[in-house]
Amino acid sequence: MVFQNISLGIPIIFSRDYKKMKNRKFKEIGVWYLFLLPSLLVLLLFMTYPILDALRLSFYKSNGAVERWVGLRNYIRIFSSYNFWRALYTTFYIGIFKLLISIPLGFMIAYLINNLRTKFSKNLFKIVFFIPYITSVVAAGMIFLFILHPGEGLLNSFLGLFGIPPQLWLAEPTPARWGTILLTSWHWLGFVIIICMANLQTIPPELYEAAEIDGANEWHRFWAITVPRMASCFAFLLIMGWISALKVFTEPYILGRGTGTPAGALMTLSGFIYDRGFQGTEFGYSSAAAYVLFFIILIFTRINMKISKMEI
Repeated sequence: MVFQNISLGIPIIFSRDYKKMKNRKFKEIGVWYLFLLPSLLVLLLFMTYPILDALRLSFYKSNGAVERWVGLRNYIRIFSSYNFWRALYTTFYIGIFKLLISIPLGFMIAYLINNLRTKFSKNLFKIVFFIPYITSVVAAGMIFLFILHPGEGLLNSFLGLFGIPPQLWLAEPTPARWGTILLTSWHWLGFVIIICMANLQTIPPELYEAAEIDGANEWHRFWAITVPRMASCFAFLLIMGWISALKVFTEPYILGRGTGTPAGALMTLSGFIYDRGFQGTEFGYSSAAAYVLFFIILIFTRINMKISKMEI
């Protein structure tokens, strides 16, 4: 049956078929949500709840057993802490040079691989360069400990061939940071190469053919076609790179032997949070530091998206 609403002129339908269809649709949606329920519970218990509880805990002084409300004192203490600012400096130092090395180098390697003639050689080099990215960071860190060893390390042995004396890579702040930069760049390089290659393969070959007909050489085609077409890819890598750089923990933790040595030069923001939370049992202070890191990542991601004009 159909009833006409005189004031609005809108037909209102009440029928058994309509109700059956609505109930069936509701049941179908309910079945999908039932299958999603385990995943939703895991997200709530192991992600949403810890995030919210960490926010609550950041306003308390807590050692895991006793809690006392301190308001914003944890945040004030963080911004007045020398160790925090040193960790922030180390994080940005490692992150900036990691991006400056990984993105240009990864792009150039991806460009060379993409220009190889045979499919077999392309796949071979993609696998070779991607292996470090899927390698365990702990295993890679142990290898780099051997490479950077002051006495028997491979790097000092290689430098000795050119008459350069052995360097104490992990005994001085600056060389230790550069050792970490090399490790993080090496580990992330495969990801950059794969992303760049995926973007390079979306560039229409007709553009290169037209430019070649017009007399443009390979160098001109590279700067006029390839580089501009990679802008969105570089923006994506810059955002992802900053997020991973600001969260870096495992590489400096391994090379610094868990203490941020030498002289705290490898203590990053994530390491600072771990040290205060699990070594110093200052869970409220550590939670506040975690939220400071969260807002730093949020601000930098927003700035990068604004500059690159990338939209979510």
